[in-house]
Amino acid sequence: MNLGGAYGFGRLDYRNSGYHCPMLKPADLYDRDREWTALEQFVSSDKPGSTLGLVYGRRRQGKTYLLQSLTEATNGFYFAALRQSSIQNLDRLAETYRTHTRSRARVNFQNWEEALDALLALGENADTPIVVALDEFPYLLEVAPELPSVLQALLSPRGTAANQWRTRLLLCGSALSTMRGLLAGTAPLRGRSALDLTIHPFGYRDAAGYWNVAHDPALAMQLHALIGGTPAYLDMSGGEPPRSLDSFDAWVAATLLNPASAMFREGNVLLSEEDRITDTTPYLAVLAAISSGATRRGEIAAAVGRPADALAHPLTVLTEARLIRPLADALKQKRTTYHVAEPIVTLNELIIRPNEPRLARHQAEAVWAQTADTVSAKIYGPHFEELARTWCAEHADVASLGGQPDLVAATQIACREHGRTHEIDVVVIDKTPNQANRIATIGEAKWQQQPSGPAQLTRLEHLRELLDADGARLLLFSRSGFTAELTATARARADLELVDVARLYTGS
Repeated sequence: MNLGGAYGFGRLDYRNSGYHCPMLKPADLYDRDREWTALEQFVSSDKPGSTLGLVYGRRRQGKTYLLQSLTEATNGFYFAALRQSSIQNLDRLAETYRTHTRSRARVNFQNWEEALDALLALGENADTPIVVALDEFPYLLEVAPELPSVLQALLSPRGTAANQWRTRLLLCGSALSTMRGLLAGTAPLRGRSALDLTIHPFGYRDAAGYWNVAHDPALAMQLHALIGGTPAYLDMSGGEPPRSLDSFDAWVAATLLNPASAMFREGNVLLSEEDRITDTTPYLAVLAAISSGATRRGEIAAAVGRPADALAHPLTVLTEARLIRPLADALKQKRTTYHVAEPIVTLNELIIRPNEPRLARHQAEAVWAQTADTVSAKIYGPHFEELARTWCAEHADVASLGGQPDLVAATQIACREHGRTHEIDVVVIDKTPNQANRIATIGEAKWQQQPSGPAQLTRLEHLRELLDADGARLLLFSRSGFTAELTATARARADLELVDVARLYTGS
């Protein structure tokens, strides 16, 4: 499979267009509409002078192919740094510059100020903006930490580059904390960038289309629960998606749990790619705890055997690396739970790492069968709840929710009648100016083999009473559909919505 064509850009030549018309999205570009529009607006801006933009995201999201295609299409300049010395990168950059400018003379940059000035000067006397892309920019920062200050001086508001040259300089990297730090606080480049573009994994619906499993929502959901929406994982899985739900378990064993597969160690690799992590042990411990169901700070601390206040740094780093996601309580904003943001990490922590010796002996089928309860309770179930919240936030219409989904989260509420605390998977908050926040919807997501019936509705009605949210609509999400009795009840009630897996993927 052509990975670039799948989540990158086809060749598109608009060098003679003058940028006055919108750039048409290439036919072979899958999804990425927002990213394409953002780049189009940055590149085609008629603003005089040079401008700076940042493009970043975790590896394997298609950033490099995107930049290469963009520079090829615009006759721009592309350079990918390597993890080597400053002198070596300068020499490679000089040779790339000589090739681009078709200079017969040897090019030699004495320092980075000279090199960056030459790159910005590519837009001198240009009729249309010139794109200059520096990929793997964090590699350059490792050996040349002065680069942001150099760019700050070269892009000074009163300087020649910012006023006369028409260069669109793009800095790209996968070290998220490093890239975000370029524009943070008192950083030299703060206020200099006109573009701050993050390339995310595909959403769950787009991922289903990309993997060609959208025709089978149940299969798409289970696949997404294990590997998420990173585009490159299709090729890393051999380019062949699972063909049906019946063959899914065999596909998992042969692909994700196979030590010879590129996917086998991906859960560990994602952590090692974060530039601020030198010792992965405490971070792996936190990820393992969260994957196992310890979502509150105190629960995580107890699981890893450390004081709660010692978790501040690991939780911050993992959050900024987008490996975990803090989720505020729908009703108590200061009460936060933590969830693994990248499904392949959960698979690694719960299934691969604990069973690696057996998997190395090619016992994947047995391991997968014996861990079925863990997979159902700690992977599929929580993921189904997350997709239910995502559906409310991104796909459900106002009629289904009974209000605007300004906040969608989970919550807990104490119940004297049952002497326990109830978990509520979905709470939709409608925030109206000058009025108290209103609970528009509450919902439950049931990952069970039996169809959901009246008992689930009774529980949801009880939760609504506890919340004192009489006008709130009720949503029931069910993996296995609904009983005939509950379906008939839903038809007769305006306050009840039933959402099965098919509606989760195709309906609103």
